[in-house]
Amino acid sequence: MDSILVTGNGPLSGTIPIAGAKNACLTLMPATLLSDEPLTLTNAPRLSDIRTMTALLASLGAEVQALQGGQVLAMSSHDLTSQRADYDIVRKMRASILVLGPLLARFGQAQVSLPGGCAIGARPVDLHLKALEAMGAELELRDGYVHARAPGGLRGGVVDFPFVSVGATENALMAATLAKGTTVLNQAAREPEIVDLADCLRKMGAQIDGDGTDTITIQGVERLHGATHPVVTDRIELGTYMLAPAICGGEVECLGGRIDLVGAFCEKLDAAGISVEETPTGLKVARKNGRIRAVDVATEPFPGFPTDLQAQFMALMCTAEGTSVLEEKIFENRFMHAPELMRMGAKIDVHGGHATVTGVERLKGAPVMATDLRASVSLILAGLAAEGETMVNRVYHLDRGYERVEEKLGNVGAKIERVKGQ
Repeated sequence: MDSILVTGNGPLSGTIPIAGAKNACLTLMPATLLSDEPLTLTNAPRLSDIRTMTALLASLGAEVQALQGGQVLAMSSHDLTSQRADYDIVRKMRASILVLGPLLARFGQAQVSLPGGCAIGARPVDLHLKALEAMGAELELRDGYVHARAPGGLRGGVVDFPFVSVGATENALMAATLAKGTTVLNQAAREPEIVDLADCLRKMGAQIDGDGTDTITIQGVERLHGATHPVVTDRIELGTYMLAPAICGGEVECLGGRIDLVGAFCEKLDAAGISVEETPTGLKVARKNGRIRAVDVATEPFPGFPTDLQAQFMALMCTAEGTSVLEEKIFENRFMHAPELMRMGAKIDVHGGHATVTGVERLKGAPVMATDLRASVSLILAGLAAEGETMVNRVYHLDRGYERVEEKLGNVGAKIERVKGQ
């Protein structure tokens, strides 16, 4: 199993290109199931999760070609051979549930394995199922699978989400494009990935209004056609690399970055003493004079502070002046990185959904273990500013969400290398 060796090496300088969004691409790929015409995605990230979704689509009979080094995905679902998503693939990635809505909408039936548990909380799929039921789906849970039927096709309905769910909004949005009549999604997710999906579906002929707000209206159409669509910039990768010069000092430009994708995050950076400047090609980030100031953070659905940047921001707060409180309001059990940061000398006290971080002058390098995707990169960020060497173990999580992390950080002056497992 590979590890990442990081050695504290002072300020960073240069540019980091930001990839297309993993979470957007994993949602856009199942949209190919809605049409028998080709769907091509550009600016696709090159990640293990994308390869898993490729395998899942291929198991259904879809054709998926990775072109231009994997940055272009050419897909076609003109001759699907199955509407069953098997456990062996689905268990590897929760986003696999997103094939349920498109299969049911186009073919009137689908069998999709339940995804199972997750290291950062249960994340059940009940909201996905309730949304499809509101569109007339007949659902049965049997032998670990969702057996879904809509013999006469899905029909428009009103979906009232009890709380915001990105995945359920995405599944319902795709399914509703081919439903008969009008579907309204109330308390829908507002994330940029939702807007990106809606943009792609509109290019395919869907009639969608209100994406980016909490009420989305979809007028079903008889069929969708092919399209070409660029995947939106990954706002989580963007925020992660914005934190690198914040922690280490120096100045880094994140190419392709946009303020509108990370507005609430930028407000916290400013409060902490980090400068963020828009440029013609991205966002330039630099630490202002003096030590970072402690800032309180509470995670919220978009446009609030992203839960997927909480671990990385905690790494920044570990050496801030003062005490900060980080509140995790999206997922339970998402402070597993805290004990690993404490191995590096951080002072962190976790109580339920709150973590109190008292800044120290300097972290010390240590062997640490990644517990999930965002935790793994938070430990790398901490290692960049720590004294001595930090060995981050079990980084297979990292490859699910960050492409070429050693190369990107190494190009701006970080001392970082991958150590191949035995």
